[in-house]
Amino acid sequence: MAYAAVCCIEQTLKRLLNSSHISIVQNSSPQIINLLYEEILSLREALKEFDECRIIVDMKMVKTLEAEIIDVVYKFEDVIDLHISNQFHSLQSDEETDHPPLMVHSLDVQEIKQDVDSFIEMVEKMKRAYTHELCNPTPHDEEDGFFISTRIDFGGNESNMVGLSDQFTRIKGRLLNSSQSERMVVCLAGMAGIGKTTLAKKLCQDPLIASHFSAHVFVTIGPKWRSIYTLIDILKQLDPRPREIMLLEGEEVLDCLKRSISESLKGLRYLIVLDDVWNEELELVNIFPDDKNGSRVLLTTRIEEVGKFLNCGYNVRFLDKKESWDLLREKVFGEEESFSYALERAGKKIAENCEGLPLTIVTVGDILSKSEKTLEYWNEVADEKQHSVYKDAYDQMSNVLYPSYDYLPQHLKACFLYIGAFQQSYMLHVPRLMNLWSAEGFPDSEPILSSDPPTIYASNTYYYYICELRRKSVVLFDRKQRGYRLHSSFWYLCNKEAAKNKLFYALNCRADALREEGTNFQPRRLCIRNNVLLAIEEVHDSVASASTVRSLLCTGPFHQYYVSLSFLKHLRLLRVLHALSIRFYEFPMEVVKLVQLRYLSLIYDGDIPPLISKLWNLEYLIFGRHLSIIKSVANLSYLPVEIWTMKELKHINVMGRDLPHPGEGSLLPNLVELIGVGPQSCTKDVLEKILNVMILGIHINLAHDASEQLSCFDHISHLRQLKTLTCDIANPIFKAGVVTPLVPLSDFPSSLIRLELSGLGYPWEEMRKISPLPNLQFLKLECYAFRGPKWEVRDNEFQSLSVLHIEDTDLEQWTFRNFSSPPEIMFFCFEHCYKLKEIPLTFGKSLRTVEVLDCNPLAVNCANKLKEEWDDKYSDLDFSLCLNVRSSWDDGNINS
Repeated sequence: MAYAAVCCIEQTLKRLLNSSHISIVQNSSPQIINLLYEEILSLREALKEFDECRIIVDMKMVKTLEAEIIDVVYKFEDVIDLHISNQFHSLQSDEETDHPPLMVHSLDVQEIKQDVDSFIEMVEKMKRAYTHELCNPTPHDEEDGFFISTRIDFGGNESNMVGLSDQFTRIKGRLLNSSQSERMVVCLAGMAGIGKTTLAKKLCQDPLIASHFSAHVFVTIGPKWRSIYTLIDILKQLDPRPREIMLLEGEEVLDCLKRSISESLKGLRYLIVLDDVWNEELELVNIFPDDKNGSRVLLTTRIEEVGKFLNCGYNVRFLDKKESWDLLREKVFGEEESFSYALERAGKKIAENCEGLPLTIVTVGDILSKSEKTLEYWNEVADEKQHSVYKDAYDQMSNVLYPSYDYLPQHLKACFLYIGAFQQSYMLHVPRLMNLWSAEGFPDSEPILSSDPPTIYASNTYYYYICELRRKSVVLFDRKQRGYRLHSSFWYLCNKEAAKNKLFYALNCRADALREEGTNFQPRRLCIRNNVLLAIEEVHDSVASASTVRSLLCTGPFHQYYVSLSFLKHLRLLRVLHALSIRFYEFPMEVVKLVQLRYLSLIYDGDIPPLISKLWNLEYLIFGRHLSIIKSVANLSYLPVEIWTMKELKHINVMGRDLPHPGEGSLLPNLVELIGVGPQSCTKDVLEKILNVMILGIHINLAHDASEQLSCFDHISHLRQLKTLTCDIANPIFKAGVVTPLVPLSDFPSSLIRLELSGLGYPWEEMRKISPLPNLQFLKLECYAFRGPKWEVRDNEFQSLSVLHIEDTDLEQWTFRNFSSPPEIMFFCFEHCYKLKEIPLTFGKSLRTVEVLDCNPLAVNCANKLKEEWDDKYSDLDFSLCLNVRSSWDDGNINS
């Protein structure tokens, strides 16, 4: 976490040096900030070295040093931020005018020179100590987990496994597949505690598998594996006789061990299980000979990349509701004990609260088996997801879960813990999360190497952080809700570690805010999970006392009643104010005095005051609405004209408001995202002032009698950097017959990657204006974006399209002219298309997933036939087409 703290102060200094609003006074120490910045960069580079040395260092010593670094960095950051804030507040007049002038502020840093010198001296000292520890690690304690080597008794008691019978059967068939004589490496991947090891043991102990292979080995690798110990363990399992190899030293013993293992396996059909593999470059597999006799290597890992280039990989799934209850019931009651129906109903809810993770279910079951089995107690546990039973279970699970966090690269740790600031089971809004990470100053300059196809976020490092966290199995992708979230066990870990590392402090109830007298309550970030707390005077006083807090995150359930944020006047160092879960009836004027604010998000229906321009550091401006009000053209809502003076703005999301007409010299050079605006923000005059916009979201509320055409797209081609365009009519008006759309299509820039349209009512013939776009990869059409019974895709259209999603349309036939499909298509989904009868069957190898959700049964038949023909045509591939079909009227899911 020291790395994140250093990156935050680095961003502060970088903004100070590059700001167009600050002129550093040239005195006896004109280079003081530059010198400080270089020193921070040097410390950051030293901390980055940790990732390379992680498996050999003594973590206790390193964490002690990092805690010291965090304290020193935070204290100095307070000094410099308070100095900046004091100077600006002394310069600003208390008189508030409607049109505040744009000022360039002079900053005198001579007053803090002594603090800077002292800080630089301490940084040098800490950097030397840290580097010395990385290069000269102290001896490890046993409990540090230096290496793990585990074996199982293939002839002993069988591992008990509940659920996953489908995956067991599929993987068993893969291991016994006689048609593939070459040595095959099969990988089981998934989150910690999901049952990978149990599944691997169950496979090894299966009678058919046990008799099929003549040699069996099972070793656990672990994150801090040492090749010599693993090789010795493998050799002992193959041949337990003592060997002279143990008398050798250095590389000689390694070479001899490898040679002995290879010789011992020669000619044998073997099954070797490498459990808990962390290194994707594991070369251990290469020493096992391939005698073309059907030998197999089975890996388990929580790191997706490990199995990326192997012959065969399986993501071990979570247990479903029935499997979860079966496992919990067995753990609590065994096979003999009976129980009431009412207790079973509570038990099923408790099992569901474990979110399908076997380790959680088993741990909770163990706790419940030792507790009273009364209906009252079980209902209490079932109704409260933060009951002490779950918290105790998560604490007991920490030795399994913690390495997943602890072995994350430095640049991901703070980003991961930060997700825990949101509510439990919260479905992440990824773009918003990326913006918050950026405003917080979390590291964003790591070189990104990814094999993923380019996306709209290709230029945003933080998008790849989300992908990395998913590949490390600490963030889950929920396919049903098509979003990212934390499993509750990891959410609990995030909150625990965040508090320990001073990343954020959460207020869940009144008691959390009431500190003992004399306690120094100075958290870096405050997270309000219950917005009602803001109506309590004692909580106000507690928050106001946290004068050095940098972020206030209101992440509780939506609160529509009035609360005051008068304590903001005490939080002068605030950088992030995230309050989209509170309705504001009046604009909180305390906000405009927070000159260091970088991120502001509020729910407010009124006009935004011109004084907002005092926030000259602001990069993210987000105003949501509680009520959606349809206004006439004569009564539109605009941002204040002063918005054009806020040169640091990168992101504007102002639902139902528009940019004002620009004046001479108006320009927002850093603006890359403009969301929630109407057609009035798409004029030539406006777009020419925001030429660097990459994401544009247009939202239209039509008056009930609207008939005049709107010019949304006439000048879009001016935006040469545009990657994403969304346009939706919230209340579309459709009339029978051929009607000219209210928003005519025009030429789009060739840079466009993602296009989302809703409620526009174009005829399918208009698709020819979209299909030639050379870089278009993602196309989403909702709510009759296009109308008509037939859509024919012609040859050479959509040459780059990989994702197509169509929802709520009257389309009946989707066809390809000359049976030629878009060459890059990987995924298509039809949802609520009740008239759809025909889907093309001639897709290429690129196709991976097809979804048909609540559509005409004839469309379902087509999808099933498509899967059958595709799997038959491309049977040489290592995977089959994934088909997801859901029909609500059948009250069930059909998954192929």
